Amino acid sequence: MALRYQSLELKHSANPKLQHFALLAGLEAAVRGTLISTIPIAVYDAFGSAQNLSTVYLTAGVITLFWGLMVPRLTQIWPRRWVYSAGCVFYLISMVLFVTGTQWSVQLGILIMSMATVTCFVCFNAYVLDYVPRADLGRTQSLQMVYAAAPWAIGPMSGVYMRALWAPLPFIVAAVFSVILFGVFWYLRLGSGKQITRAKGPAVNPLAYLGRFFRQPRLIAGWLFAVIRSCGWWVYVVYVPVFCIEAGLGDKLGGFMLSVSNATLLLSPFMASWVRRRSVRIALRWALAYCAILFCLATIAAPLPWITIACLFLGSFGLVMLDVSGGLPFMMSVKPSERAEMAAVYSSFRDVSGIATPGMAWLVLWVAPLNFIFAASGLAFAAAYFIAGGLHPRLGSLRPSRGNP
Repeated sequence: MALRYQSLELKHSANPKLQHFALLAGLEAAVRGTLISTIPIAVYDAFGSAQNLSTVYLTAGVITLFWGLMVPRLTQIWPRRWVYSAGCVFYLISMVLFVTGTQWSVQLGILIMSMATVTCFVCFNAYVLDYVPRADLGRTQSLQMVYAAAPWAIGPMSGVYMRALWAPLPFIVAAVFSVILFGVFWYLRLGSGKQITRAKGPAVNPLAYLGRFFRQPRLIAGWLFAVIRSCGWWVYVVYVPVFCIEAGLGDKLGGFMLSVSNATLLLSPFMASWVRRRSVRIALRWALAYCAILFCLATIAAPLPWITIACLFLGSFGLVMLDVSGGLPFMMSVKPSERAEMAAVYSSFRDVSGIATPGMAWLVLWVAPLNFIFAASGLAFAAAYFIAGGLHPRLGSLRPSRGNP
């Protein structure tokens, strides 16, 4: 009878399904996928050069990094459901700023959209770690990619075409998806996770858990894989469209390439199955070597732009494999008592890559052409290949001792 009179706002979904998390991931992909090819072009048009574009992204990345580390503290002050909801509202605010179209509003729009992404990401991963058993983390990640495949495949191409019709249109469409994301989240009623109230005690310093992170080499390695993978996507999403424009290939080719590349997310369940049959280490090393070779070849082939584009396009399939397997070393090593805090540390890979990639590009462009950004990314993949050699050989593979065939 006590449950009958429980306050409605304290209730949460008793047994959220993997499909619930995948649905949220798919809706957020619709928000970001619609704009992922549009925003770099809008920034390039507003600021006039690839180096100025790098400066804008670098500034936003530095600020967002510190914001991401503060999100767990915010979930201690306010319930997690309200913090996630604030992330949805940030998306809406950023759309208004992008529609305004001035230099300062575009720069502020990038900052607030980055804050929205990291806020939702930290809360989302904390929910996943609360409700999804460790053995199902690989399955839920591949399911999320299936739900996100259509938005990521359709969004980039449709975004640049909508912008050609009317500049504010893609931002209005993304705003509509933000409202739907907000509504579905509240409909699913995930609440504030398994632990609705915390034990009494002093508030945790948002930087205090970094010490625990740095004392766990497996977490550091897993985080580095996420950073380098994200840097690869940054290069593909931001600098490939700029390369297409400067090489005279048009402003729509980058969006088309990203849409086709993202369509391969539909293959993620098969990729995840392959990872389970082998191991995370084998899958990671294969994908990292593949990306390193093709991104370096893209630099060498720069005098023939279509060859460069072909190398980068083929390299994107390795990035998709990294999306499937690259987060597993970290997620499988997190202690249950550190879910929220380590989810925030893990989410910082977005912000660190958002600093490292434009910062690296800014330095490269001082001394070399744009195509050398691809070589720098390829060298980072090569370094990650050797780091992945230290992973446990059977990490993520099926084990007969657990009842698997």
